[in-house]
Amino acid sequence: MPMFLEDFKAGEVHTSPARTVTEADVVAFSGLSGDYNPIHTDAEFGAASQFKQRIAHGMLGLSILSGLGSRSGMLEGTAIAFLGIEEWKFSKPILFGDTVHVRMTVAEVRPSSKPGAGVLKRRMELLNQRGEVVQSGVFVTLVKARGAK
Repeated sequence: MPMFLEDFKAGEVHTSPARTVTEADVVAFSGLSGDYNPIHTDAEFGAASQFKQRIAHGMLGLSILSGLGSRSGMLEGTAIAFLGIEEWKFSKPILFGDTVHVRMTVAEVRPSSKPGAGVLKRRMELLNQRGEVVQSGVFVTLVKARGAK
């Protein structure tokens, strides 16, 4: 169910559905982005790396996080604009076969200079199946206020 600016309260936590990161995801992202770094695409290179295997692109993880966050439906039809990302950290690698989900914590809710809208800041954390935070930061979004046209 879509949420308006007034529906969010600082400190509340929302969780997304989960999904497993596959080799097909990495291959597709390599083609889309043009990033064919061998740490993502070469099994022998990956096996000789500090990770002992290939890993998913960091930006693929960020893209998956964005998609999982949208699956919550919270901002379906009420998001006006994505304003930016603050303090983004890539803390741990995402391994092929990891199942990830997003924990979204409302950090700030405030009116904006635009009538009928406000700024929503959410701390976004991408967690793997072991509960480890692999990426985190703050998404800043301009959101409709209730009654806005």
